[in-house]
Amino acid sequence: MLTALVAMMVLQSFVATLAHRKQKSYIPGVVASELDHHSFVFRSHRTFMNSLENIPLFILTALLAMFLNFDASTLYWTILVYFVARLIHMVLFYKIATNTNPSPRSYFYMLALLTQVYLLGAIFLTI
Repeated sequence: MLTALVAMMVLQSFVATLAHRKQKSYIPGVVASELDHHSFVFRSHRTFMNSLENIPLFILTALLAMFLNFDASTLYWTILVYFVARLIHMVLFYKIATNTNPSPRSYFYMLALLTQVYLLGAIFLTI
């Protein structure tokens, strides 16, 4: 499942790169400041950046759980819930063009965050 998280981030990187390069005025690594959620370029960039901000921390938490011999079944289901929440978050971020919060994608972001908090709390309770 951790491999699936990494694969999802690689996919997001490709989507953001392809969307960015299709712009008329393309500057490598720069997303125009006037873009907002109504632009797929902006949404694909923010989706990838959001994953870069969150998924590595979850992967480190999961690896710590493995290192501490956390229950494998519980860890699997925790990672699965996190992955599905992040996957739905990604799909909604690509599809929903809204500048208002909370949007439906926010709920799946929160589910993933709460899953990580649960895992971290469970780790602390086992040490």
